[in-house]
Amino acid sequence: MGIHANAKLGRGGRRELVWLMRAGSTERKAAACISVAPATAHRWSVRERLASVEERASGGWALDASSRPRRSPRRTDPIVERRVMAARERTGWGPRLIAGETGVAHSTVHAILRRHGCSRAPRAARREVCRYEWPCPGDLLHIDVKRYPRFARPGHAVTGDRSKTAAEVRDPLGHDYFHAVVDDHSRLAYGELLDDERAATTTAFFERAIAWFADHGIKTRRVMTDGAWSYTRNRSLHELLATHGIRQIVTPPYTPRWNGKVERFHQTMEREWAKGLRYRNHHARNHALPHWLAHYNERRPHSSIGGRPPISRAHNLSGQDS
Repeated sequence: MGIHANAKLGRGGRRELVWLMRAGSTERKAAACISVAPATAHRWSVRERLASVEERASGGWALDASSRPRRSPRRTDPIVERRVMAARERTGWGPRLIAGETGVAHSTVHAILRRHGCSRAPRAARREVCRYEWPCPGDLLHIDVKRYPRFARPGHAVTGDRSKTAAEVRDPLGHDYFHAVVDDHSRLAYGELLDDERAATTTAFFERAIAWFADHGIKTRRVMTDGAWSYTRNRSLHELLATHGIRQIVTPPYTPRWNGKVERFHQTMEREWAKGLRYRNHHARNHALPHWLAHYNERRPHSSIGGRPPISRAHNLSGQDS
């Protein structure tokens, strides 16, 4: 056992309390010095006095004792427990099905399984995270879209007030769609708030993104997208990629970690830009976006690249190719 979360004294305080009593203080005076009740001083004095040599040497006497009773005369018979555990091992069932087969109460079956540490099936081992980074800027761009709701007044995320007026319920303002592109090597980010995520909008945005990265000395070679129709069934986007010689990589279903760099960028952006300040309305929020993007690219330290801003890894820094 360790120390209870609400305990008045920790391990060191209990040792100090007993030391004062062993040094000549009465239990009442020692308790007053530590600001605890005299009964507490008496309890720990007795605990230390009855401790073994090993417990005194290790300080184990100062830990909370188990609250489990020394005797449990009403505990389930071991034969019944073995029958329940055998049914669990044979079938893998939960308490309700085992209770139906063995005739033991559901609550008793659950207590038996928990006592033996198998009330829950063991989780399958998670695959080891495979981290990667392409060697040069432009080797791979990550692209994704995130929706941000429009609002006429600050919402519950910053005010805590979830009430809505009748007008807000009747006439919702819709969403702004933030299209983002993040370079895999440098983490340099380009993004725009647009009215939708349709095929034509997506293609026009990515064409502007290619030009923006080219202005920073970055030639796009590959792009990674999820399986959204605006990426996979978009003929104009495929023609644009073919024109520039860009290879498209589509992530498998339910694998957002493949596109993790842009997904993580969305989290940072939502925390620091969308919800980092209290805006009057969505117009004020959208107006602040270019300033935040410039801060992210040029000044904000990025932990994945050694605490430097993304622009430090881009070409043509300060007018010179690197």
